Amino acid sequence: MSTQESRTAAGERERLLERRPLGRTGLLAPALCIGTSAIGSIPGIYGYEVGTDQALEALRAVFAGPVPFVDTSNSYGGGESERRIGAVLREIGGLPPQFLLSTKVDPDASGDFSGARVRRSLDESRERLGLDVLPLVHLHDPEKIGFAAAMAPGGPVEALVALRDEGRIGHLGVAGGPVGMLQAFVDTGLFEVVITHNRLTLLDRSADPLLDRCAEVGVAVVNGAPFGGGILVKGPVASPRYAYRPASEGVLAAAATMQRVCDEAGVPLAAAALQLSLRDPRVSSTIVGITRPERLEQTLELATTPIPEDVWPRLAAATPPEDGWLD
Repeated sequence: MSTQESRTAAGERERLLERRPLGRTGLLAPALCIGTSAIGSIPGIYGYEVGTDQALEALRAVFAGPVPFVDTSNSYGGGESERRIGAVLREIGGLPPQFLLSTKVDPDASGDFSGARVRRSLDESRERLGLDVLPLVHLHDPEKIGFAAAMAPGGPVEALVALRDEGRIGHLGVAGGPVGMLQAFVDTGLFEVVITHNRLTLLDRSADPLLDRCAEVGVAVVNGAPFGGGILVKGPVASPRYAYRPASEGVLAAAATMQRVCDEAGVPLAAAALQLSLRDPRVSSTIVGITRPERLEQTLELATTPIPEDVWPRLAAATPPEDGWLD
């Protein structure tokens, strides 16, 4: 890398780590967010286990590191992600100043996602994390019960609003899959942040209408899974899955073309995948999961790797057609 490229990368790193307003919440967050689902050890999704020692080592690095935004959930690893985060927070004397920690409420093992369950979910998270008030809490995967049930009297949304009004939650978000459902929640006016995943990547742009709507109404968008679960890091041969399921032939072919484009340009495919999200002005922050301390620096390197401008139209041309995108 030339001296000028090094200066450009350093300036870009500083910009990415700067805390800026998260929509209309009044909270501040950088353009990168550390995801901790895999830290909870979920081999059924990720294909590998993460032992306690490794997870704690990674989390110690996170909370001593330069990215002051961490996302978790009640359900990750059956609560193990939150337990491990809480263990490290107790070691270091609490959440470091200026760090933003967000979590999510989830149904229990029986599928109960009632308002009463939401209250229990929040209490579980507070106990595991060691935090009395949670600044940002998301309704997680509401597609499990549907929009109508989520909004019904006695349902999870009503409970979340009440918990916010009681001062136990700072701000409300919604995190899920189907774009149309997320947009319906945005249109209620109750949510200030949306997490979408696997739907704004090099291989899938189905989140575009949601992002446009959020920009119109001032709702912050946090984009998860910019690597599509691994295919945009390891490539389609080593990781032939997209969004945690076997990838279609069209997606595999597109990923192979994109990998070739990046190889010819001398840039990692993962850098292009991450920067697609980071360069979108509609995205407030992008979630990248880590399970090892060294992944922090590797992520920052990917985020600031110079990418020739002529690479972007070539990657766009390789995007699979809309009928192959997620819903």
